[in-house]
Amino acid sequence: MAHAIFISYRRDDTEGEAGRLFDDLTRAFGGDAVFMDVAGIGPGTDFRKAIDDNVSSCGVLLAVIGPEWTTITGSSGERRLDDSNDYVRLEIASALLRNVPVIPVLVHDARMPHADQLPDNLKDFAYRNSVEITHARWNSDVQLLVQALTQYVHATKATETDTVHATVPVQLPAPHPAADAAPAKRKSKMPLIAGAAALAVVVIGLVIFFVLHKPSGGSALNGHWTDTNPNGLGSVAELDISGEGNQLAVHAWGVCKPANCDWGTQNATFDGQTAKATWSFLSNDSGQEKGRVATLSISAGTDGKLNVTINNAYAQRPGTVHQFEFVRAQ
Repeated sequence: MAHAIFISYRRDDTEGEAGRLFDDLTRAFGGDAVFMDVAGIGPGTDFRKAIDDNVSSCGVLLAVIGPEWTTITGSSGERRLDDSNDYVRLEIASALLRNVPVIPVLVHDARMPHADQLPDNLKDFAYRNSVEITHARWNSDVQLLVQALTQYVHATKATETDTVHATVPVQLPAPHPAADAAPAKRKSKMPLIAGAAALAVVVIGLVIFFVLHKPSGGSALNGHWTDTNPNGLGSVAELDISGEGNQLAVHAWGVCKPANCDWGTQNATFDGQTAKATWSFLSNDSGQEKGRVATLSISAGTDGKLNVTINNAYAQRPGTVHQFEFVRAQ
C-alpha cells in the first residue's frame, strides 16, 4: 500500500525525534499514511527495496535534520553523505529525482546544510523551504506541520472524531433531589449573599489582572506593513501578516526594480514575542547569485511599529544581517 508521508532520518542524529514525529503523524493521519523504516519494514524484507518502493509511491518526504546530520561518519571514518550507498542519501535523492515534495524538518537548533556540503544528487535539497520543531513548542510546531501536510494527505475518519481532552476538571451539576424527599429546612440566605459578593470581588480582580497582564499575541503583528527606508535589492519592502496565537502566516515582498517582487507566503513560528519565517531562493532578486536563505525575525516595536531583522545565509559567501523598522500601510 502506498504511504503518503515518508520520514527520513539518521538514527545516530534524530532517532528519538523521528519516532516521536512518527507517532504524532500516525495519530493525525492514520498508520497506513506514514512510513518509517523501523516501523514499516517487516522481518526478512530487503530494506533497500522497501525504502525505494515507499519513496517512489509517497506523496511527501520529511527529512529530519539534526545538528550532526551532515557530519556523521561511518565505521570507515568517511562521511556518510559521501557514500553513494548511504540510505539517507538514497532516500532523499530518490525523492528529488521523482519530483516528490521534500520538506526538511529541523530539530535541536539545526541549520539547513549549504549546497557545497552536499553531494551532487542532493544539492537541490539545500534550497527546499524548511520547518523547525522545538522541544519547548513541540505540540504547536507539529500542529503547524500537520496543517501544511493536509495538501498531501487527509486525516483519517477516526482522527477527525477524536475526543478533545479537557485540561481542567469538568464540573458536573448536582443531581436533582428525589420527588418524594422531604423539603429541607429553610435557612437564612445571608451567608449565601455574602459568599456571592466575595466571589464577585475575586472574579473582578482576576479579570483586571489578566487584562493588565495579558501577553501579546500574534494578532498584535497582524496587518499590512511597509519599510520606512528600504535600502537596496534583497531587502524587504512590504509585509502582510495574518493569523492568531502562535499560528501566523507572513507574506513578503522584496525590493526589486522597477516593482517590488513577491516572495510568497510562509508559515511563521511565534513564541509570544517574535515571529520567524524563512524563504529559500535559487537565486537572488537580480538572478546572479545562487543559494540564498532569508530568515525574518519580526517583533512589536515602539509607537505601534515593527522591528524586522533579516538574516541572509548564502551558499557561496558569508551571510549578512540587516535590521529595519516597519509601519502600518496607509
